Amino acid sequence: MNKIGVAGLVVLLVLLMTSALGCAAGGSKVAVISLVGPIQSGETGFLFGPAVTPEKVREQLRRADKDVGVKAVVLRVESPGGSVAACQEIVAEIERIKKPVVVSMGGVATSGGYFISAKADKIVALPGTLTGSIGVIAQIPNVKGLFDKLGIKVETFTGGKHKDMYFGLRELTPEEKEIMQEMTDQYYDQFIQVVAEGRNLEERKVRELATGELYTGAQAKELGLIDELGGLQTAIDTAAKLAGIEKPKIKYYKPEPISLWSFLFGMDFKELRSFIQLRLLGAEGAVLLEILSRPYPEPRYQ
Repeated sequence: MNKIGVAGLVVLLVLLMTSALGCAAGGSKVAVISLVGPIQSGETGFLFGPAVTPEKVREQLRRADKDVGVKAVVLRVESPGGSVAACQEIVAEIERIKKPVVVSMGGVATSGGYFISAKADKIVALPGTLTGSIGVIAQIPNVKGLFDKLGIKVETFTGGKHKDMYFGLRELTPEEKEIMQEMTDQYYDQFIQVVAEGRNLEERKVRELATGELYTGAQAKELGLIDELGGLQTAIDTAAKLAGIEKPKIKYYKPEPISLWSFLFGMDFKELRSFIQLRLLGAEGAVLLEILSRPYPEPRYQ
């Protein structure tokens, strides 16, 4: 083999080794995704801060799943919970990802915050983390007294005897209270099932814990609701161990920056409108309009 051939072979070997080292280094990352705020469907605007939405979580998880260098994911959960439907969508996204997922709980990861954590491969919480609050709540405010005070009379015409039960303009009948309780019980059972499956606990045991009460991280560890006590670094180390990484590199995934328009006018002016209503109509008028704008009770893991 001539000198040119030998030199070419050396260069090729160097390139292959560099590529291999690069792949090895690139394949040792743990992605950290922050899920901070109430859990809801749709975006939020500038008056009430950030929110955790299925759209945001989906985008971040799929980025991590497609990133060949990322071998595990840590979800930093700081949330009091929120919409049942949004929580269920997020859990479905977490189940879809093929890489190890570890939850790192911050100061608060309660109700829906715990719901979205339950099916992670491991859960890490601080001893003082507030978690648990396993349960569901649905409310129908009765504003008849407020209507009477404001001199408002409403004539209601319905097709279907229960069509107006959600509008809060009258007392619920005993039958309607049973309907609401049955619906709430179904959402409660769904919560129980997710926790039982995610934590590998007997349903009976979960029901004993699912009283809606709060637990500290230390209590949750004793009860089997979390796996380890520690902070974010403990969660990262746990994720790395699950992925077989000795010295993980941390990659913090941040949501796409919002536009000035979205920052100022999120949720189709909803929050700005509420602020203006409060200023113009006073507390009673603003509360009334807010209730009327949400005619159906949204069950919440909160």
